[in-house]
Amino acid sequence: MKNICIVVGARPNFMKVAPLVRAIINAREKGEPVDYRLVYTGKEDDPTLEPTLYDDLGIKRPDAFLGVDCVSLNELTGQVMGAFERYLAANQTDIVIVVDDLASTMAVSIVTKKAGVRLAHLVAGTRSFDINMPKEINRLVIDGLSDMLFTAGAGSSSVATRAGAELSRIYMVGNILMDTLRYNHGRLCRPALWDSMGLEKGKYMLFTLNRRALMDNEDNLRAMLRSMAEASAGMMILAPLRGRARETVERLMPEDLCIRLIEPLKYLEFGYLAANAVGVVTDSGNVAEEATFNNVPCITLNSYTEHVETVKTGTNVLVGENAAMLFDAVKKMLSGEWKHGTLPDRWDGRTAERILHCLLVEEK
Repeated sequence: MKNICIVVGARPNFMKVAPLVRAIINAREKGEPVDYRLVYTGKEDDPTLEPTLYDDLGIKRPDAFLGVDCVSLNELTGQVMGAFERYLAANQTDIVIVVDDLASTMAVSIVTKKAGVRLAHLVAGTRSFDINMPKEINRLVIDGLSDMLFTAGAGSSSVATRAGAELSRIYMVGNILMDTLRYNHGRLCRPALWDSMGLEKGKYMLFTLNRRALMDNEDNLRAMLRSMAEASAGMMILAPLRGRARETVERLMPEDLCIRLIEPLKYLEFGYLAANAVGVVTDSGNVAEEATFNNVPCITLNSYTEHVETVKTGTNVLVGENAAMLFDAVKKMLSGEWKHGTLPDRWDGRTAERILHCLLVEEK
């Protein structure tokens, strides 16, 4: 029996591991000697994990919660290392799978290798090439330690190779987020606010915000909010924000703007709004990937993206943190002159199958 431990450190990670969990369960039901445990580094009552999330993704709740929750990244790293060390000591594990590039992901990776357990990195090979970014350091450490690097495409595989990873450790399996999007394509739920706000397909924009750097520069964020609203020419901009992002936008946003703050939505409800919007403005790589999948125009508030395929072949455009560029991009979006996007290679919804095949073949 191969015992796989899948570790997630934040809400977006669940969307990427859910297809792998379902693939393992299906394989086990067909007689494959494989099992898994899902571990969340945060707390059971994490407010970002709505009760419906697990049902929406077709998985059960995590088997274990490490209970770590703190603002300082260095403190968080230390606490996760201690908690996961205790977890490994108490649970037979053959391989640990980590996802993305969080501080908690790096912490789990270090403990895994020190314990002599094999490590696999899901969504490996992504880089911003800005060493001043904490996440870039995390990526370098995680990829350097991993025995198996599961990459989303040729670009990420090339990056991993240039960083010194042996070709035998790199597996180009595709974009696992697409597995989740395809799984839920027919399950999206129209939120109650659709009728109460009189929404129509293609008659509103969707805005999300999460990056600390954007919120730290409040003068520039205020200018960007005004540019976005003025360029929209009165079209409603829905902003399902939470926490600091909601408080910051609410404080900076002039009353005359058409940005409507709404409560955070269930996963399938957000997916419905994203799929039916005229366009999306975001600082999230995941949201940009979803926009490319849905063939919805997307503007990313960053000067780079780790998901370069969303720009090269998808519907995504980068405007940095530049209010003037944002104004022009929104104008172009609403004029119907947006570029035509296509789905990148291996966005076929079979990434989890390829990952599990790699894991099982390695065992044999």
